[in-house]
Amino acid sequence: MIEINDISKKYKSTLAVKNISFKIKKNTIVGLLGPNGCGKTTTIGMLLGLIKPTSGSVFIDGKNIEKENNRTKILEKVNFISPYVELPKKLTVEENLKVYGRMYGVNNLQDKILNLMEDLNLLDFKKRKTGELSSGQKNRVSLAKALINDPEILLLDEPTASLDPDVGDYIRTYIENFAAKKGTTILLASHNMNEVERLCNEVMMMKNGKIIDKGTCNELIKKHGRKNLEETFLKIVRE
Repeated sequence: MIEINDISKKYKSTLAVKNISFKIKKNTIVGLLGPNGCGKTTTIGMLLGLIKPTSGSVFIDGKNIEKENNRTKILEKVNFISPYVELPKKLTVEENLKVYGRMYGVNNLQDKILNLMEDLNLLDFKKRKTGELSSGQKNRVSLAKALINDPEILLLDEPTASLDPDVGDYIRTYIENFAAKKGTTILLASHNMNEVERLCNEVMMMKNGKIIDKGTCNELIKKHGRKNLEETFLKIVRE
């Protein structure tokens, strides 16, 4: 579903992403891990077509996203969540979901919105402006937006950031069930190692713009001689 071939991104004199390549198979969840500033969000931006690679190519479902006649069809199948991208603050929760649902041409949109608000506990503040919500509430609205079109590919950048442990666990369970039911392919960027171990079939470790290791959680833990993924992550980023 996702194929990245030697992509790089340079901002003036800074090379944020350095010739990385990877493939993600359909109906799998792959983690993209690394410290802040390592290039994770830039990589996701290039997958979405929001950032143009300096070099290399991005293929989604076998189609090059850089070709204009492909981009619209590709993005109809994709959605994302990121704490660095805010929804329009002056629109209510319900209005935001209506806007994005119409952008994706969602059928039976009102029913879809109601189901998502019920599932993600948004009904109590559906008429509140998004800018007035807590960070955790905004996060849940962003997740509802990300699922509004039943995406075949879902790009998740810190999906449980700012959530308390109980709500975070609920969201992880929801993502698991959604992916299993819909056959969704997911790329997950997260600093929550327990979340990654729970959700991901495979993990890619990123540092200084490069992918420096990859494998299943158990493979990486064993390879680096650590007890869990968090210890493995710390070993890799501090070397």
